[in-house]
Amino acid sequence: MQTPPPQTERTEPTEADVDAFRQQLGRPPRGLRAIAHRCPCGQPDVVETAPRLPDGTPFPTLYYLTCPRAASAIGTLEANGVMKEMTERLATDPELAAAYRKAHEDYIARRDAVEVLAGFPSAGGMPDRVKCLHVLVGHSLAAGPGVNPLGDEALAMLPEWWRKGPCVIPFTKPGEAAPAGDTEADTAAATDEHAGGTA
Repeated sequence: MQTPPPQTERTEPTEADVDAFRQQLGRPPRGLRAIAHRCPCGQPDVVETAPRLPDGTPFPTLYYLTCPRAASAIGTLEANGVMKEMTERLATDPELAAAYRKAHEDYIARRDAVEVLAGFPSAGGMPDRVKCLHVLVGHSLAAGPGVNPLGDEALAMLPEWWRKGPCVIPFTKPGEAAPAGDTEADTAAATDEHAGGTA
């Protein structure tokens, strides 16, 4: 797959971005701080969330994958045993394990720059195992290639999920209803647990 290019910087979410998120996951966002990566179709596919939600609940998943097409494709990798194979490699490949630990440290540092969650792990199973490919791919998309080796590997295994066009079409004017159609919210809701929780 041709890897989507990383954004050069995170961007503030627009009203249309918030509506796209609502359609992608079937609910409004909580703790949304920024758009961490945009799909080549132009819609958000990774958002940055606050380490604590508005009600004070800790939310350690800084980068949250929202695109239902990408999430579905990642779910297929998980079902095919990719996480187990990666975890086994971590136990036998010191170089990979060291690079994955650096990815964990990068994730913690980025989250701590917003707010420190003392005693909380990073996300996705880092640094010792692979628990959620959605988190690792979200990290790779937000941080760019070379930061999370297993996120990069999983991303390279995915089909070009954006080829069919946007997964959702947000409204274009304030107060305008979103167009009817297949927003794939059910797929996103089904993969929500793998994406790291409820943003």
